This record gives sequence, structure tokens and C-alpha cells, in this order.
Amino acid sequence: MAIMQQVLFEVAAPYYGHPYAVTGHALFNALARRVDAGMRRDLRVSHGVFVPKEFGEYPRAHSRSGYAGKLGGSLPEMDAYEDLFVYRDPSQRWLQAGRPRDAHNTHDLQSFGGRLAFAPESYFGRPPETRNHKRSVSWYLHCYLHTGCGESSPLPLAESVLDGLRVGGGRNYGFGELSVADTQLVNLDALDYSRIRAGAASDAGRCQLELVTPYVLESEFPGADDQSVPWWWERDHDAVSGVSGESVLRRRDTQLAVDGTTHNLEVVDHGQVVGFAGDDAVETAKNGVLRVGTHAKYGFGELRVRPPGVDRVPKRRMPKDRVDWRHHGDGGEGV
Repeated sequence: MAIMQQVLFEVAAPYYGHPYAVTGHALFNALARRVDAGMRRDLRVSHGVFVPKEFGEYPRAHSRSGYAGKLGGSLPEMDAYEDLFVYRDPSQRWLQAGRPRDAHNTHDLQSFGGRLAFAPESYFGRPPETRNHKRSVSWYLHCYLHTGCGESSPLPLAESVLDGLRVGGGRNYGFGELSVADTQLVNLDALDYSRIRAGAASDAGRCQLELVTPYVLESEFPGADDQSVPWWWERDHDAVSGVSGESVLRRRDTQLAVDGTTHNLEVVDHGQVVGFAGDDAVETAKNGVLRVGTHAKYGFGELRVRPPGVDRVPKRRMPKDRVDWRHHGDGGEGV
């Protein structure tokens, strides 16, 4: 039995760090100060993804459909595998079409003596004839915890342990404070994987793998094993999205901070899509949620399995007499 605890934090203070995500090792380090040695040994923490609280609709692949009210400020029920990723897509494709998607994907900036931080709220102007000339959108942070202990898992962590965590830089000055907005336990074995099973059995092609977080290839952390690109990733040019060239995955360097020491990592960058060449798509889907490879404990190696023939970005329809070079080549149904 694979049990995990989803946690949704409200950003309670300006945040001085990466604008789209909080790394799993940053969240782990914040939690490690509040739990005992046994929990620190077993605890595994995902990367945290920023989410705006705004009106939206359930994505096409969700177990529910239609208008969802205000999403982002609470956790929707989890019935199917696809439900896990509503808040894990940094583009927030659940936002209603009438909402300014590009604006909702960036934080407002605040300056504190020349130090720029990201505001916990964003403000949007409205036409002067409206009753209120401004409206605010609050920011939240979504992550999940697990221990790999099955039915004997010590989860859930109490809200008193989670509430008030601080992440990012300038924490001693009050930056990066998080307050618990919602939390729930999810049994991965009890979710519906019918879309993945149907896709794997169809003649439409292979399933695809989306890298939700970077996959570590080389690490300077003591005792960490270097990894090759997994054999079950299909990297031919037709199956790969977001690459720098044929059969070449985009890579970059990043860092891992553990116990005050920084270690360099070489990773396969997140956001890329490769073909799935394995035999068991459902088991891969479960393992991908719990993450694979080196430093999975700290949020690296999160994968999402997508059925064949389903792209991440909806096709933008243009008039027949007009071609927009910015979107030329996009296609497929969005999820």
C-alpha cells in the first residue's frame, strides 16, 4: 500500500527564491527541524509548485468535469491517477479561459531595501466603472509527503508540525512563511488507472512520460550513485518533446543543499516528454508519483504517464488565411 499526504500551504509572507517552485530538499530541511530522527530518515518530500487561488474548470483528464469554482485554495478529491496532477502543472491549465493566464503565472515583486521578493498576493486592476478597482489573488504551494512504509506509515503529519514552515532565502527576516490551508491522505493503490490501462492496450502508440521534476544523472553528494538515462525512456525524435536536437535530452546543472552544504548535480531538465518503452505503464505511473532515481527523497525524478496521442498543450486554432509563427507546430488535445 502506497500512502502519501498531500499538503497545500498558503504563502503567508513574501518569498525570496525560485518563482515557480520550492525544491523538495528546501521543504525537507524545513520539516527536518520539527520531526524526530526516525521520521527524518523515512520522510520523502516532493517539490512544491505555486498555485493561484482562482476560478477554474477541471482539466479534461480529471475524474470530474466542468466548472470547479475557486481552485488553488483547497485540495480536490482524488479518485483517479490524473487527479494528482491538477496542481502539479506550473502552467495552471485549469484556469478559466477568461482569466489572464500569463499574469496568473507570475508573482508580483516587492522590494525590501533593494532585496526583491515575491509577494504572497497579486493585484489586478479593473475598469474604473466597476465597484472595486482592484482584486487580489492569493498564492498557495502544493506538495506531498510519503515514507515508503506502506500500512505502517506514520503519516499524516499533524498540522501543528506543518504550519509556519519557512522556505527560501531571508528566513531569519521573516521571508517565506507558509501556513497550512488543506491536507489529505491518498492511497495510490486505490486510484483509478483506467485511462493509462486503456492507452497502454490501444493501437494508437506508446504511452508518454512527462518529467515533472528534474531527473538526476550525476551528483557530488557523498555516496550518491550516478545514473544513466533509463532504458525505458524512448528518445527517438518523433517521441520526444522539448529536446535540443534529435535523440538529445535537455540537461542542466543545479544544486542540492543538505545540512548547510551545497552539492552540484547534473540533471535531465523537467518539462520534457519522452516515449515509454517499458511493459507496465500502471506500475510506472505509481513509481513516478513517488519518484525514481538519485535524490528522489528530495523531490527529484517525479514522472507523469500520459496515454498515447495526448499532448499537454491544446491546439490553438487560427483562421485559414492566417498563420501565427509563435504557435506553428503545436497540436493535440490538452489535458
